[in-house]
Amino acid sequence: MLPGDPVIEVKNVVKSFKTVQAVRGINLRIFQGQFVALLGPNGAGKTTLVEMIEGIQKPDQGEIFILGKKWKGNEDELRNVIGLSLQETRFIDKLTVRETVKLFASFFELDDIRVEEIIYLTGLEEKKKSYVVNLSGGQRQRLAIGIALLNNPKILLLDEPTTGLDPNARREIWAILKQLKERSQTSLILTTHYMEEAEKLCDRIVIIDNGLILREGTLEELLGAENQDQSGNGQHMKVNNLDDLFTVLTGRHLHE
Repeated sequence: MLPGDPVIEVKNVVKSFKTVQAVRGINLRIFQGQFVALLGPNGAGKTTLVEMIEGIQKPDQGEIFILGKKWKGNEDELRNVIGLSLQETRFIDKLTVRETVKLFASFFELDDIRVEEIIYLTGLEEKKKSYVVNLSGGQRQRLAIGIALLNNPKILLLDEPTTGLDPNARREIWAILKQLKERSQTSLILTTHYMEEAEKLCDRIVIIDNGLILREGTLEELLGAENQDQSGNGQHMKVNNLDDLFTVLTGRHLHE
């Protein structure tokens, strides 16, 4: 991998499950330090694409490169540079927050200093002696993101990390990710149904539906291009946000 090369490159990737073509020839490049939002309704192909990037699924066709390398033959190396957090992560209920972080830190042979750093980063100092079973949903998600960040990953994959959380808990997650962006060169792929989340956190936005990328770019590029297209076609519906844009493209809202 040379300087300026993408940390993630997806080339003409196709994935099907029986009669369902989940991903249909997607190309995507993500560079060092970029925060990229992957938006689309349920069934759009987002999770399948992310699972292929993280090595859980294998493409039927096409290639995926992580730091210039394919998964086959490089599994151990690549898993050590990726952090991931799912929509719901299950922990051992009768371990404390500190015990949980320490357990996962042991997998990377990390010391107690890093354990305390993660507890501080996620704002869980007052909860470090609490059992996981007693944490709120937002606190569990902060713990999950903290564990994903233990090994200082070069790539972070978050699959709908704030779904079901109240607005305050959601903003606590945003604060952690904004701090990460300011202090590191970690690249992020974030799948979300929340337009505001993508707008607040991400440099680029990728809109996907029916296994295809419909649009990608900065928020300003996406909205500007769509309004220009509509103006050129003699239409006058103003596209003000990502949900408006998705409705124009697919006839659905992002949350459907």
